Amino acid sequence: MKPEKLPQISEAEFEVMKIIWKYAPINTNQVTEMLVSVTDWSPKTIQTMLKRLVSKKALTYEKQGRVFVYTPLVQEQEYLRQKSSSFLNRYYGGDLTAMVCSYLEEETFSPSELETLRGLLCHHREKGGD
Repeated sequence: MKPEKLPQISEAEFEVMKIIWKYAPINTNQVTEMLVSVTDWSPKTIQTMLKRLVSKKALTYEKQGRVFVYTPLVQEQEYLRQKSSSFLNRYYGGDLTAMVCSYLEEETFSPSELETLRGLLCHHREKGGD
């Protein structure tokens, strides 16, 4: 069975989703307060993005009194998995080894980061991964 295609979320909408994934259920005022403190967006802009995310079926809401309370319809791990796969296919032709090599050649990793990567690879191999 083919996995259901997730909605396309812009970078700005993704910032809204990160707040909702972390704090859901969360109301409009709380989302707005958090985003106004770390972005230059107006409350109206944030409300527009919330409406778009509802239209795209990334969020659902329930009216409680005079406020809307939002919960995600798209799970964070599911969305990140799809985006990671899309990135890998788009930029590296689906070749994970090429992507990792590119990062290893261009980035400086601390000894603890390299040790973490070694541990992840060993754990994956022990679980029967190829």
